[in-house]
Order: sequence, then structure tokens, then C-alpha cells
Amino acid sequence: MTIRVNLDMVLVQRKMKLKDLAEQVGVTIQNLSILKQGKAKAIRFSTLDALCKALGCSPGDILEYREQEEEKAKFQRGAE
Repeated sequence: MTIRVNLDMVLVQRKMKLKDLAEQVGVTIQNLSILKQGKAKAIRFSTLDALCKALGCSPGDILEYREQEEEKAKFQRGAE
């Protein structure tokens, strides 16, 4: 199981900077950067709620579930 974070794509679509989002949500830029890079181990529902409100999106726009087989197939295709 892989959870992919698409925060960077949503930010680009909304033409918003990470700094501006951090100020609106009340989260540090460092914590949002960790989330954006997919290195976060967890996210609070209250933070996810605040992100969705600030970005005008739903949780599914920010978080995406991918099967491991899809990830392996992409990796193998990239190695060819």
C-alpha cells in the first residue's frame, strides 16, 4: 500500500505558494514541506480539514492511494 501526497500539484493548480498556505492553515512551512515531499508519517484530520478549506478541495485531491503492484510496474517500466 502506498499513499501518495499530491499537495504540490494542488498548489500549482491553485497558483498558491507553500508559504501562503502555511499562513492560512497555521502550520509551519517545514511541516507542510515534509507533507508535500511524502515524508510525513501521519496527518491530523484537523490539518487535512484546514488544508482542504484553504485550497478549496477535498482530501482525495491531496491524498491518493496506490497499490504496490502499480508502483512496482512503474519502476520496472522505468528501468527498461
